[in-house]
Amino acid sequence: MTTNTSDVVSAIRELTNTKQLERTELLDLLKDGLHAALVKRYGPNVRAEIGIDELKGTIRIAVLRTVVEAVEDPGSQVALEEARFEDPDFQVGDVLEEEVPFDAFGRTAVQAAKQRIIQRVREGERARIREEFSDKVGELLSGEVQQIERGKIVVMLAKFREAEAIIPYREQNHREHFHQGDTIRAVLKRIEETPKGPRLILSRADPLFVKALFRLEVPEIQQQIVEIRATAREAGSRTKIAVSSRDDSIDPVGACVGLKGSRVQAVVNELNGERIDIVPWSPDPERFAKLALAPARVARVFSDPETKTIQAIVDEDQLSLAIGRNGQNVRLASELTGWKIDLYSSREWLERGGEGPLFAPLPPADDEAATKVSLRELKGLPVELVDALERAGHKTLQDILDLEREDVDKIAGMTPEIADKLMAFLNEMTEEGGDDEATPDGTAAGARSGEGGEGGEGGGGGAGRVSERLVRLLGLGARGGGGRVVIGVTGVRAQLQRDALSCVVLAADASLRTREKVERLARARRVPVLMGPVAERLGAGLGRPPVQAVGVADAALARGLVGSWEE
Repeated sequence: MTTNTSDVVSAIRELTNTKQLERTELLDLLKDGLHAALVKRYGPNVRAEIGIDELKGTIRIAVLRTVVEAVEDPGSQVALEEARFEDPDFQVGDVLEEEVPFDAFGRTAVQAAKQRIIQRVREGERARIREEFSDKVGELLSGEVQQIERGKIVVMLAKFREAEAIIPYREQNHREHFHQGDTIRAVLKRIEETPKGPRLILSRADPLFVKALFRLEVPEIQQQIVEIRATAREAGSRTKIAVSSRDDSIDPVGACVGLKGSRVQAVVNELNGERIDIVPWSPDPERFAKLALAPARVARVFSDPETKTIQAIVDEDQLSLAIGRNGQNVRLASELTGWKIDLYSSREWLERGGEGPLFAPLPPADDEAATKVSLRELKGLPVELVDALERAGHKTLQDILDLEREDVDKIAGMTPEIADKLMAFLNEMTEEGGDDEATPDGTAAGARSGEGGEGGEGGGGGAGRVSERLVRLLGLGARGGGGRVVIGVTGVRAQLQRDALSCVVLAADASLRTREKVERLARARRVPVLMGPVAERLGAGLGRPPVQAVGVADAALARGLVGSWEE
């Protein structure tokens, strides 16, 4: 039976227009809904043929049931006797085609069809939203402010009205004010999944918004000749962007600024007057930091890759400009570079010595790192001895310093001969012995260090000790980092063994045993030994507790110390 359903066909055309669905897709949805209605009436195993003729405005529904002797499933089977009422020629196994009038569906069946169609339409909409916007994160979208509720702005997009798009309160520039019906542009920040389907999260406060605006205004960015490498923004106030060019003939900053500032001004207008700094990007963190602190002029820059810290020195008249209002300029520069930036005035820099990265953090208070020297780096240890020690788990100087003879004899593969060599080596590090040897300038090391005197604060005169100015130089060397100064007896001994020191300073009140340990190694390595003030004063100059010995690895600093001592 064919039923006239012009109202249904009209509804199909309306849905096709309003839901932006393909007509064939919507016809499939209608067939699926009618099948759901048939299931509600005949059961889950029902088979049917559904035909829809849009031109004639008709829908034909036919239920197919198999002829059987005994019916087990009325929805898909019909008794032979009943089938022969329709046609006497029916046999078991034949299929009876029974037309169903459209108005024969009950209220429940119609409701099931409606729900199925609505569900399929929503699923299709959600899939299209994901497909449409999944690759558009970071792009500009435009629309109309539909409503403002609880601080968030609900946007009806111009090209996809079914999509749910909002600008949360935290993604808004709070210096801007919009009203219902206003046209608005924002960047797509992310897509959130909700029980109602995907939700588009837009933003006008994220740095992505600035990048999207520049992409719109600067053709070189669209053509991927100029690239925005980094952005830092405080919405409504200031933005910094770093740009680079793939073509050496194109200035990336000039391309973004445009003729007479036309391009950047268009972005500033969209941001309601927000200030924008455009700087060249550099792979060198020190140069990048100098550029990022613009408009301030930076005199000198030092970097510490381990802590990702930059120390920047500016002239007095540039300090406030480099810091910016409430620290904004240096804060954005730090965010742009990804490094922590510490600013200092030139006056403060000069007061602290005037050369080198003086503002690096102090090295660790203990000297444990100095003794973590690989045994293979030490001179005078046979290869077979090092192999035996490493097999026993002793791989650094620190591991063997406290070994006794009985401990050494227990090590697997240790022969008496190489055990004697090891103990002799340890004795050289810890015990007295040997005659004085001349230093490179011909002065005996013992004479430089006071020749066995106790070296108290009042003994030996000025020529026998390092002046207060030299203590300050040692302090600057320690603050300079980079292993220029080694602090502590154990660390000094370890570095002497590696031939890594250019001179040694001993505290005037260092114990006799400490002097013996250090001086013996220093004489053997022909390293000058200077007598300093008492341990407490020496430590204070280094920002430490009392220090017995200091080793100087930096050759220039050592020459300065020795030269000042000779004065």
